[in-house]
Amino acid sequence: MSEQSPKSGARRHWPRLLFAIPFIVVLSVPLYDRLTPELLGIPFFYWFQLSFVLVGAVIVAVVYALDKRGGQEP
Repeated sequence: MSEQSPKSGARRHWPRLLFAIPFIVVLSVPLYDRLTPELLGIPFFYWFQLSFVLVGAVIVAVVYALDKRGGQEP
């Protein structure tokens, strides 16, 4: 069995820190607590939150791809 150094483990798991981006942005309500600008009649408050659902999905896909690629290294 081979032992992994802590540095290689940290380097392998760094993409998971990207999960914090939508979490922090959505929790900072004063950033998007307003009605304007509207998008197709939808107030900013709602379409901003919905957009971060999509951003979160993209981040999950990116982290999955990076983890999968990192797991193939010998």
